[in-house]
Amino acid sequence: MQTTALVIAVLACVGIIALGARFVLAPRAAMLGFGVAPDRLRAMTEAKGVRDITSGVLLLVVWAAADHVTLGWFMVAVALTPVADALIVVTNGGKLSTALGVHGLTAALLLAAGLVLALG
Repeated sequence: MQTTALVIAVLACVGIIALGARFVLAPRAAMLGFGVAPDRLRAMTEAKGVRDITSGVLLLVVWAAADHVTLGWFMVAVALTPVADALIVVTNGGKLSTALGVHGLTAALLLAAGLVLALG
């Protein structure tokens, strides 16, 4: 039973990564597959909001369920999100100051705190 659950968990992780990659590589098809028209900005802002809420909840769950080392490595991994957000801002006509000041700072704080927790 445990092995089956772990296999399903790994498959779910791979599937989520693949769906995310599809949004980066083929956004129009991904939006249609998501169930909304590609020009629906509100749908994407709501999806971003839910993603951010989920990221915060996941950090709290890992903190509650595991030790500080696990939380630290999780924070290091989660830092990929604001790094990607910064790149999205810069490559889509946004201000470099916003990319670095908001997303870059978030990534740096996650990395710094995560490494302190992970490496002790």
